[in-house]
Amino acid sequence: MFYILGGTFLWQSINPIHTKYCAFIFICFMHPKYLSIKDYTYHLPEERIARYPLNKRDDSKLLVYKNGTITENIYQHIADELPNNSVLIFNNTRVIQARLYFKKPNGTLIEIFCLEPDNRYADITQAMLQQEKVYWKCLIGGASKWKTGKLKATHSSDAIALEAEKIAQEKDSYIICFSWKPCTQTFSEILQHVGNIPLPPYLHRKAEVSDAERYQTIYAVKDGSVAAPTAGLHFTKDVFKTFDAKNIRSLHLTLHVGAGTFKPVKATYMEDHTMHAEYIDVSKQAIEQLITIKKLAQPIIAVGTTSLRTLESLYWIGWAIHNDSNIDMQRFVLHQWFSYETAVTKNFSIIDALENILKYLVKCSVDRLVTRTQILIAPGYVFKMINGLITNFHQPQSTLLLLVAALVGDDWRKIYDYALTNNFRFLSYGDGCLLMRE
Repeated sequence: MFYILGGTFLWQSINPIHTKYCAFIFICFMHPKYLSIKDYTYHLPEERIARYPLNKRDDSKLLVYKNGTITENIYQHIADELPNNSVLIFNNTRVIQARLYFKKPNGTLIEIFCLEPDNRYADITQAMLQQEKVYWKCLIGGASKWKTGKLKATHSSDAIALEAEKIAQEKDSYIICFSWKPCTQTFSEILQHVGNIPLPPYLHRKAEVSDAERYQTIYAVKDGSVAAPTAGLHFTKDVFKTFDAKNIRSLHLTLHVGAGTFKPVKATYMEDHTMHAEYIDVSKQAIEQLITIKKLAQPIIAVGTTSLRTLESLYWIGWAIHNDSNIDMQRFVLHQWFSYETAVTKNFSIIDALENILKYLVKCSVDRLVTRTQILIAPGYVFKMINGLITNFHQPQSTLLLLVAALVGDDWRKIYDYALTNNFRFLSYGDGCLLMRE
């Protein structure tokens, strides 16, 4: 967001007779921390929230925004709306069955919601592969009713026994030690047997059998999210087949979506809102491919805000490596204000950033960049990596709506007004839009 300030100043040369008053104009950048979240709201009627997905994923409506103009299509025909030779970036994270129910000896039900691994693990993948026991950051429903002791849960077949023990309390969560039998199973397998799909709270319903499939993208492979990258829920095998005619390619990255994605912005101004940090996992091969894509100047379309945040984070991570060649990415967190408060040299390109990451991976003899990003993309952000975004319609006063506003400016209101007026379905199981940068 920019403001234009005008005025006059007194200019005086070495020769006094050349003294004159000159008009001036300053263009000032307003830091996003001073944004008021109340400026990013709209009325979302309850009946416009999609409680269930459509029977066929690619029947969902698609709002198309290009050059300030809005048109309509459906996801079956999204290839018709995409530029030739473009590359779609997908988030291949998989939603884990993170909601667990335990019973105290007196029958009291305790709900434990798995947020993310404890800091003793390098990444989510390592934690998910733990056997016998694992430590996890969790929310507890009915925490006041569980003072001490272990809680137990069993699978309906009684073949799996899971115990939970409260280890410590942190600011916004608890550290829980889960232990189980048979101990040869991984925590990922235990969750598949005992856990429940964590549907968004605004759906106001419990998960059903069908949600285990429909709240996953068809290309999900890496366990770790507690919410789906919902923009990808509309894609089917048939849709992917339509890309060949226009030479549209796909590339997969990973951002494990945390529960913070549902966290409302309660602060009046964004400086008082803390973004949730999320794990990203990008392969060396993907970095190499992104370098080639950028050199060929192919359009990059992010499928979902999570893919977009991962891509934009890569640029700033490349700059961080440039500034500190000994940086430890396992301990690094890309701060939410990093991009707004970091001076980057004018000639530091996207390719420079990606090549820095590639050199770092080679130096460390690893084939994946695994780190965390807290990046907040809001009006005032200058996009580095993407040419467009495919996304669903987001909640009022949310950081996701701020991201959309950063991309399309004040036209976000026109887009959302159109969607509300023309019977688009909202939020996770709703319809979506293709937003192209001018």
